[in-house]
Amino acid sequence: MRPLHTKFSRIKSIHKKSSRKESSDKISTQWKSSQRKFFCKKSFNMKVYLSLLRIRMINGLQYRAAALGSVINRFCWGFMEILAFSAIHQSGGNFSMTFSQTVSYIWIQQAFLRMYNVIDGDDEIEAAINDGSIAYELTRPMNLYGNWFTRCMANRLSPTLLNCLPVLILVMVIPEPWRLHFPGLMTTVLFLISTVLALGVVGTIAMLMHITMFYTTSQRGTKIIGRAVTSFFAGGLIPLPYFPEAFQRLVNLLPFAATQSTPLLIYSGSLTGQDAVFAMGLQVLWLAVLGTFGYYVMDRTLKRVVVQGG
Repeated sequence: MRPLHTKFSRIKSIHKKSSRKESSDKISTQWKSSQRKFFCKKSFNMKVYLSLLRIRMINGLQYRAAALGSVINRFCWGFMEILAFSAIHQSGGNFSMTFSQTVSYIWIQQAFLRMYNVIDGDDEIEAAINDGSIAYELTRPMNLYGNWFTRCMANRLSPTLLNCLPVLILVMVIPEPWRLHFPGLMTTVLFLISTVLALGVVGTIAMLMHITMFYTTSQRGTKIIGRAVTSFFAGGLIPLPYFPEAFQRLVNLLPFAATQSTPLLIYSGSLTGQDAVFAMGLQVLWLAVLGTFGYYVMDRTLKRVVVQGG
């Protein structure tokens, strides 16, 4: 039989181990709780994203000389497009858009072109992926998808604010039949709502384009293909009503039409009533689907990211 003090020493040792384990479990629980709170703040603190949006827009509003050149470019390009469609209408034929509606479509497209642009404008995001500075982005107390999505919207809003009003003022003073016509109040409200939804869809598609750059050595090919596909199927080159009806029914269901064609057709008067509401419903659907899918793919991609160098 062991001495009594040995038993007491063993009991004391067991008690210390159990208390140490309880303390460790308590610390672990507290750490997990704090980590959970941190990631909740990291993901859902909208004040951070609104501040980032404001900062990025202020930064983009500084380039006034570039904005002046862009205004002249947009006006000249839009006027050449209108002359081309004028020749098409004068040659005869039945079109689902009148010439006046086409003129409104083109001028509003030129005024909001930077907002509807899916590909260009996010050079710093592309550089962060290529040079490895994404490592700094991951250390910030913000969700990376939300951070980049906010930047995508700010990179499109700031140049649009600089270009939009000058272009609209110019096209209001030119003579008929090339002048922009303003729609009624209800159509204007639907157009503004559709434009906000289009901006969201543009941001989600742009995010998917950026995510693909994690798997390629160069983004040039992705941008070339993306620019061609989005411009064609969104009505950026030719308004979708000029295509055959079977083609229109198919393309209108794709997310590309939700980025540009829907708000422009609503403004021009080609899309009214239940058709306009249905098209805006598709915008909401694609915004939710592409946003959720992009967030999931980004989360899976970041788990496999390896940054070399330092």
